[in-house]
Amino acid sequence: MPFSLSPDDWQSIILTLKLSLIVTCLLLLACTPLALWLSNNKSRLAVFVQTITALPLVLPPTVLGFYCLLILSPTGFIGQYSHWFGLQSLAFSFAGIVFASCLYSLPFVLQPLINSFSLLDTRAIEAARTLQASPSDVFFSIILPQSKLGFISAAILGFAHTMGEFGVILMVGGNIGGETRVASLQIYEHVESLNFAQAHSLSLVLLGFSFVVLFMVYSLGQKQAVFK
Repeated sequence: MPFSLSPDDWQSIILTLKLSLIVTCLLLLACTPLALWLSNNKSRLAVFVQTITALPLVLPPTVLGFYCLLILSPTGFIGQYSHWFGLQSLAFSFAGIVFASCLYSLPFVLQPLINSFSLLDTRAIEAARTLQASPSDVFFSIILPQSKLGFISAAILGFAHTMGEFGVILMVGGNIGGETRVASLQIYEHVESLNFAQAHSLSLVLLGFSFVVLFMVYSLGQKQAVFK
């Protein structure tokens, strides 16, 4: 089969990269304080929160997508507020799939950060606090340098997992070209129209990307083991 990508294929790839980048940045910002709290908290509330955030690991994507669609619909909790503020409905929009993707990829960013923060040298942190260092100084001077491999792993896994989403995006965003039709949906579109050559070409792109991502994650894991 000859390898070729159509303009629609490139559009879906660009949209996928845009979605993955936005979701990864949002999750890193949101998960960092949450991971710090969870890594230092053994209460039942922390266990409950960690269980809730890990649900996307076991829930079928269509189930998560269905409830996201209900929340974002004009009669849903978030949809009602967006309607009151004169905003367009988040269902079947790019903003809607960003919201759903953040929920779906949450554990893939949160868990590496929790694991990384649990290995921090607490003596250095306590010494900095004794010297009256501000929380921002402690984070940027001690926590961030010690957990940089965890941040890199979290970013890679969150980005890659978002790129491969299908069911959640189909439920929440539909299959709108240039708006919600990401690469995985574009492959589905090719198969539906029996265009296997195009489906094969686009699938090879995602296959190659997935291999590179896993190779990077395992390389980081070995590097982290060396420095322990």
